[in-house]
Amino acid sequence: MIVRIMGEGQVRLDNAHFTELNKLDDELLAEMESGDEEGFRRTLGALLEAVRRLGTPLPDASLEPSELILPSPEATLEEVREMLSDDGLIPG
Repeated sequence: MIVRIMGEGQVRLDNAHFTELNKLDDELLAEMESGDEEGFRRTLGALLEAVRRLGTPLPDASLEPSELILPSPEATLEEVREMLSDDGLIPG
């Protein structure tokens, strides 16, 4: 799956990694619902770091369609809330 982190670029991520990412996504959703800004920042950073660590960066010149778009590390709680689906940032 091709994943874009807004403002950074794209990575190719194997579907096998989504179990780990969904756990972080569930934590992020719970923190957003409770208004836990500190927890939200920590978990968003951990989620994006996991995507960077587990994914293979695509060349900057590559223009693959992104199947999943994640917010930038600087995104506010409100900006991320607008990006959410019923499943969080990561479907499944």
